[in-house]
Amino acid sequence: MIFIKLILAHLFGDFILQPNSWVADKENRKLKSKYLYFHVLIHAVLSLIFLWDLKLWWVAGFVGVSHFIIDACKLTFQTAKTKKNWFFIDQLLHVLVIAGVSFYCNEFTIEFFKNQEFLKIVMAALFLTTPASIFIKILLSSWTPVPETADNIQTESLSSAGKYIGILERLLVFTFIVVDHWEGVGFMVAAKSVFRFSDLAQAKQRKLTEYVLIGTLLSFGMAVLTGILIKII
Repeated sequence: MIFIKLILAHLFGDFILQPNSWVADKENRKLKSKYLYFHVLIHAVLSLIFLWDLKLWWVAGFVGVSHFIIDACKLTFQTAKTKKNWFFIDQLLHVLVIAGVSFYCNEFTIEFFKNQEFLKIVMAALFLTTPASIFIKILLSSWTPVPETADNIQTESLSSAGKYIGILERLLVFTFIVVDHWEGVGFMVAAKSVFRFSDLAQAKQRKLTEYVLIGTLLSFGMAVLTGILIKII
C-alpha cells in the first residue's frame, strides 16, 4: 500500500525530523525561512526512500511540491487565533493529497515491504509518539494549567517527563489492544490514577486536575482508537 508508505514518510518528516526551532523560524520568517525549503526537501527524499522505486520519482516530487504549497498557505494566512485550526487543516490537506496520489498510482506500485500488517503497526506506533503529543498539545492549547503557588504541593518534575510518559503509556495501551489483552489498558488507567491524581488531589487545584484529566483521556483515547482501527482495517 503506497498510502501507508507515504503516511510514514509524512509522520517522519512533519514531526520526528522537524525541530521546534525550525517551526519557530518558519512562523517568524514565513516564506523567507530557509527551513521551509529544507523541510520540503526532507519530505520529498523520505517519500522516495519509503516508496523504494525510482520510477515513482514523480510521486515524491509531487508530494514535495504540494507540501510546500500547503505549508506556504498555512504560514501566510494563519494568525495567533487561527493557528490551531490551520494545524488541523494543514494535516488534513496533506493526508488528502497522499490519499489521492496513492489511489491514482497504486496499481503501478512495486511493493518493497511485503508484510502489510507490519507496516500498519509501525505507522500506528509512530503516530502515537511525537505526532500524537503535538495533537494533544494543540487541542489543550485553549486552556492553561493553574500556575504553582506557595500553597500548592511540590510539582517540580523532570524535563519533558510528561511528554515521554504520554508516549510510553500510549504505546503500551496500543500494544495491549493489538495483542488482545484489554485488561492491560485497565491496569494502565489505574496506575496513572494512583500516581498522578493523588498528587493533584493534594494540590487542591480543580482546574489543574481537569486539565491533566482531559490530557490523559485524550492520550488514552488516541491509543485506544488507533489500536481498534488497526485491528479492523
